[in-house]
Amino acid sequence: MSTVQEITEAIQKLSPAEREKLAEELPLFLPELNGDAVWERIIGDPCPRPALTSLVDGLDAEYQTNPQAFPEMTGDDFGREA
Repeated sequence: MSTVQEITEAIQKLSPAEREKLAEELPLFLPELNGDAVWERIIGDPCPRPALTSLVDGLDAEYQTNPQAFPEMTGDDFGREA
């Protein structure tokens, strides 16, 4: 039996409260599950992305000339309250 199978079986034996606690603490053991850390790595990646830079520069130029075309977003735009 592999370690992954053993861990899976152990998790399945946990009570609902223990599983909830594990789910909260899992990003401490598996940093790749920490969404904020993942985004920080993406944001901090120095790799050039010319297509993305060009897109953002074009949007910025359009915003500078026509800001009304970019209305402020609200929670309703995402189908939930802000």
